[in-house]
Amino acid sequence: MSGRKRSVGVIGAPFSKGQPRGGVEEGPRHIRAAGLIEKLEELEYDVKDYNDLHFPDLLNDESFQNVKNPRTVGQATEKVANAVAEVKKTGSVCLVIGGDHSLAVGTIAGHAKVHPDLCVVWVDAHADINTPLTSPSGNLHGQPVSFLIKELKNKMPEIPGFSWVKPCLSAKDIVYIGLRDVDPGEHYILQTLGIKSYSMSDVDRLTINKVMDETLEYLVGKKKRPIHLSFDIDGLDPSVAPATGTPVHGGLTYREGMYITEQLYKTGLLSSVDMMEVNPSRGETPRDSQLTVNTALNMILSCFGKAREGFHGSSLNYADLI
Repeated sequence: MSGRKRSVGVIGAPFSKGQPRGGVEEGPRHIRAAGLIEKLEELEYDVKDYNDLHFPDLLNDESFQNVKNPRTVGQATEKVANAVAEVKKTGSVCLVIGGDHSLAVGTIAGHAKVHPDLCVVWVDAHADINTPLTSPSGNLHGQPVSFLIKELKNKMPEIPGFSWVKPCLSAKDIVYIGLRDVDPGEHYILQTLGIKSYSMSDVDRLTINKVMDETLEYLVGKKKRPIHLSFDIDGLDPSVAPATGTPVHGGLTYREGMYITEQLYKTGLLSSVDMMEVNPSRGETPRDSQLTVNTALNMILSCFGKAREGFHGSSLNYADLI
């Protein structure tokens, strides 16, 4: 991309109705307040901030079977999909800050409208691939992947609010990293469809270096194509990201999270990034909340090339100084 400044479009998605805990809609505001836009500009990106989407409350959004808030979530995800598609049409990398993980129906579907050959790296403690028929809770933040996978199409009932969604991923187009709390129905789906996933046991056994080598070889080794990273902050261990709705101990370390994002950046193929489920109100102390926000911010910046050794673009010509 010689001579042309790299560009990123930032969308805030303050939405919480895919799950029962309030506060996750505050994630975008806190991540922005921690200096997101300025720090992206310091990395020499041309940043266009599309600000926060507005998600109106729908009255009388009764459950469909046990699926909660279907029309509200369906409408929100469609709005997100349209916004992401607009960013991708400009050629920019898209960054969506959430909000709960139900929004990934929209982020991935919107990305696929412009880049139908995309692949997905999903970092999460949970597989989020329950169908409305397998979900124990009915919360849609545990179901987004099932709407997107073509092989599950005939397992999906017609849920009000989601008629706009067309499955855009094959089972071989997604890799999970960090799983450690998977429902029985999800486990069956992962096994039956042969979806590639790395549990925390796998990460421990192989090391994150090998996990990323295998992931990238599997998704883009033979054919280069756009990568979509959908990052649930609860993929990380609660010691570094405590302020989230469904924390699960034994997660990825800060260093493992940074390694994942660094390796994705280095491919040159990272095309869209979701940072989801930061819920400042779930911190037991203000420090917990700030720690989680800062961790999320640093994972995002790593996706855009901020190196841990601190080197990034500089206008100085060091050859003249030495």
